[in-house]
Amino acid sequence: MSKIFETPLYPYKRSEDQDASPTARHKVIVIGAGPVGLALAIDLAQQGMPVLVLDDNDRVSFGSRAICFAKRPLEILDRLGCGEPMVEKGVLWDTGRVFFDQDETYSFNLQPDSGHKNPAFINLQQYTFEEKLIERLRALEASGAPIELRGKNKVTALADNGDHVRLEVDTPEGSYLLEAEWLIACDGANSPTRRMLGHDFKGRVFEDNFLIADVIMQADFPAERWFWFDPPFNRGQSALLHKQPDNIWRIDFQIGQDIDRDEELKPENIHRRLRAMLGEDAEFELEWASIYTFQCRRMERFRYGRALFAGDAAHQVSPFGARGANSGLQDTDNLAWKLKLVIEGKAPEALLDSYSDERVHGAEENILNSTRSTDFITPKSKASRAFRDAVLALARQHEFARPMVNSGRLSVPCTYDGSALNGPDMAQLPADTRPGAPMKDADTGEGWLLERLGNRFQLLGINIEVPAALKLEGIAIEGLSLPATKDMKARYLGDAGTAVYLLRPDQHICARWLAYDEAALRAALKQAIGKA
Repeated sequence: MSKIFETPLYPYKRSEDQDASPTARHKVIVIGAGPVGLALAIDLAQQGMPVLVLDDNDRVSFGSRAICFAKRPLEILDRLGCGEPMVEKGVLWDTGRVFFDQDETYSFNLQPDSGHKNPAFINLQQYTFEEKLIERLRALEASGAPIELRGKNKVTALADNGDHVRLEVDTPEGSYLLEAEWLIACDGANSPTRRMLGHDFKGRVFEDNFLIADVIMQADFPAERWFWFDPPFNRGQSALLHKQPDNIWRIDFQIGQDIDRDEELKPENIHRRLRAMLGEDAEFELEWASIYTFQCRRMERFRYGRALFAGDAAHQVSPFGARGANSGLQDTDNLAWKLKLVIEGKAPEALLDSYSDERVHGAEENILNSTRSTDFITPKSKASRAFRDAVLALARQHEFARPMVNSGRLSVPCTYDGSALNGPDMAQLPADTRPGAPMKDADTGEGWLLERLGNRFQLLGINIEVPAALKLEGIAIEGLSLPATKDMKARYLGDAGTAVYLLRPDQHICARWLAYDEAALRAALKQAIGKA
């Protein structure tokens, strides 16, 4: 087993807060040092917002867990200062192949067009992902950013006191109290925070079991996503293969509903499944294995007063489509800038309700796609199985059937259609970059567009000059005027000659026009910060 599992990266240290009187109060406390909690803390800290992270552990996750990270979260990580190390370490891929029995049904490319800095996906074990985030956190800490991570600090009780949340925290040296002006729960699917505050999930629970095996081996499989329906090595079920860094391969086997978990997890039984797939003579070492079932559920709201929920603490989906961690990172992207403006007094607290509204919209989209994938992969009746198998058979020869094949609709960025924060639109401009959508990367001729965007409100003029700096409603807006390269024209102009885009700090589009108008800009900004 990799030593990274065994090394405390944030060991327990006694804090001054444990002896404080009166009780120490913090602006923001994040519970949970997984990918979502760490990303949120980094986002806040690099914008100057004091943040404390509490975790009941002191090391990274055990086992690979989440491994597939999509292009949009990689763009978010670039903004957080740790995207490039992730991509350098990860396995890059954009191609998926779907098999039925022994035959390839079809293949697909997730990023067929050029003009993007980041790949469609990387595969990277969650423990390495967390390690890179911790390295970024430590770098911020060393530079004087207001961020702190406390290991072996387990939150055991919570009380919502209106203008703050009171926490009781257990440590190896006993318990102590803290107060948080804002509490963010990023403590996973079994969130103790959610339970302690009396909230629950709604949605579906699925009964099928899946065996994950992380296998160390030298193999000549390409860096692609391979998914099998009814393969000869796992009849009547499905299987999935992904390449990870360091010669580790993720293999998932569907193993049915009524199983003996202890029996299935015996090494000899896992090896039997692996040899049926890889061949009797295959040489490999089993690094980690687990059995999981899954749920497609969410909280009714993601904000309750001074407590907010993100990642698996707020919503859960099946693993098909890699929508879990990717969605959680989009939660943090949406929340951090809004919380900063509220804390600074530049926006009303009601702006945080838009975090819940927009990310509930994202969760619903993910749950819908995840549920459909699960129903296709694990048909519950003879009729649904016959339909699925007919679609798979047709897809081999007929392109019309391929969109109906659902081995997991892979994670895509969420567009906040209908958001109360969205401003005016212009029908002449491309639909993909409408208000509510995330910006698309593009080659500007002098570097990548997204490298110049984010962390503040910006005004982007394409083939038109906009003011280099503005201050409206107490908020600084940076202007950026760029010529229309081929990529820029296709993604932001369409048939129009000029365009002006107002951009949020999370790189989502607030509003757009064909020409600059300060009065229209002011109105759109007020709408984007919840003052309209």
